[in-house]
Amino acid sequence: QGGEHCYYHGHLRGLPGSWAALSTCHGLRNNIVCEKDKRKDNSDEQTKGKAVIVLMFFWSHVLTCFIILVHCLHFSRVQIYKEQLNTRIVLVAMETWSSENRVSVGDDALLTLRDFMKYRKESIKERCDAVHLFSGRTFMSSRSEAAYIGGICSLTRGGGINEFGSVGPMAITLCQSLGQNIGMLRNKERPAAGDCRCPDPWLGCIMEDTGYYLPRKFSRCSIDEYLRFLQQGGGSCLFNKPSKLLDPPECGNGYVELGEECDCGSLVECARSGANCCKKCTLTHNAMCSNGLCCRDCKYELRGATCRGSECPHNVHKLDGYMCDAGQGRCYGGRCKTRDGQCRTLWGYNSADRFCYEKLNSEGNENGNCGPDSRGQGWVQCNKQDVLCGLLLCTNLTEKPRFGELQGKLTSLTIHHQNRYMDCRGGHAVLDDGLDLGYVEDGTPCGPNMMCLERRCHPVNTFNLSICPGSSPSRICSHHGTCSNEVKCICDPDYTGKDCSVFDPIPIPTPFAGLGPSGTNIIIGSVAGAILLAAIVLGGTGWGFNRHLSHRRWD
Repeated sequence: QGGEHCYYHGHLRGLPGSWAALSTCHGLRNNIVCEKDKRKDNSDEQTKGKAVIVLMFFWSHVLTCFIILVHCLHFSRVQIYKEQLNTRIVLVAMETWSSENRVSVGDDALLTLRDFMKYRKESIKERCDAVHLFSGRTFMSSRSEAAYIGGICSLTRGGGINEFGSVGPMAITLCQSLGQNIGMLRNKERPAAGDCRCPDPWLGCIMEDTGYYLPRKFSRCSIDEYLRFLQQGGGSCLFNKPSKLLDPPECGNGYVELGEECDCGSLVECARSGANCCKKCTLTHNAMCSNGLCCRDCKYELRGATCRGSECPHNVHKLDGYMCDAGQGRCYGGRCKTRDGQCRTLWGYNSADRFCYEKLNSEGNENGNCGPDSRGQGWVQCNKQDVLCGLLLCTNLTEKPRFGELQGKLTSLTIHHQNRYMDCRGGHAVLDDGLDLGYVEDGTPCGPNMMCLERRCHPVNTFNLSICPGSSPSRICSHHGTCSNEVKCICDPDYTGKDCSVFDPIPIPTPFAGLGPSGTNIIIGSVAGAILLAAIVLGGTGWGFNRHLSHRRWD
């Protein structure tokens, strides 16, 4: 609409707890929630051949989204709860399949999702964090969406599929599938007490099954799952701002775009930070900056001052293959992969002894294997070199896995070997997207200079790990930096250059405040110098002094 606002959200005057979202694009649509016993959801008829999208506005982290509409379906508004997740979702691209589908969209949601992710990897060139498909097909499933859990940022798992329907339920299913992408699990049973209790018992919470009333909140557990996902290295792409948005430039959206000097966000956000330095996306007189910890009174802090910029820098992580966890694991996708860590996360106990893997995973049955066979009727026997990449075996198990649904029987054996008893426990924990967490993850060490990939043990050098500048097998970034996933050196403090070979220490600012002995000398020297200058100018000869002044250099 030429950058003009046509989406609004707020509340009803005089009705505490009310909530309203309205759209004036192509007619009037609204979604109004009053009190517990009232809800009004009005929408005009779907407009054939049109595609209108407004996505969620969150802050701090940025999730860029690519939407595909099948057969010109009309997709309307999603507005989610920036106060809860501190994350903003923006639309960077959209594609409409008006004549024919470019992937097979069938009744099986998971099969359609796999085909769609293959299409995403091979055909979608725009950089984005997640890609979601909206289709008029009704899936043979209890839910109207499917998405990979924790798949955000991945070309092969960062996305989901959604049934097209009425605006409200469709918006919630998109929230649910995006929630799964960022590590949230379904709230299958609402806990009766504790932090996981849904804060809105009437409308329910987003990651629960949607009922008549449309939920607008995340449970405490969902928020904790998201934070834990970020803390464990997931979602590295969420800390980067997109280079462009699908919508035209607009003052007040929090992005400094073409023609703008600053953008502190909405009126409320600007009032919190930046209003004195930024007016209508233009810096005020003599202002150099508008907000952020490195900006004080509209001026940048001095070089060397410790502060955090108003925008997160481009997020990177260590190159895949780095050793981690005291040499017990390897970095892969920004996470440290170890069998102990996987066992503790899924079952609460450490990994079993190596002999358990050698004994059970070489049998090729439900107790130990390297995955199901191609027909889905049996199990693949692990080769000797691959046993550490098969079924995850731990020293003990909880009754149920902490994530996913238990499928089949638990493996629970005790083996006597070398005069001691070894507990070998395992099981299949399957997520809604079909992923079985009961197997050793890709990137986990399986021997000296060996890593797991697709339940096979490969030499590290077959992963085609690149070498950063100034590096060799025994020397990385001139011994003064870390090689990142972008194949660039991240230098240690006081070092710079592409290969971190240049020593460039940052001077420590010296405070001017305080009058110790040094401060006294400076003042005395200044006064004496002024008197001497006056004596010379006036031709006087009676002024003089003999005082040693210590020399100080100020950077």
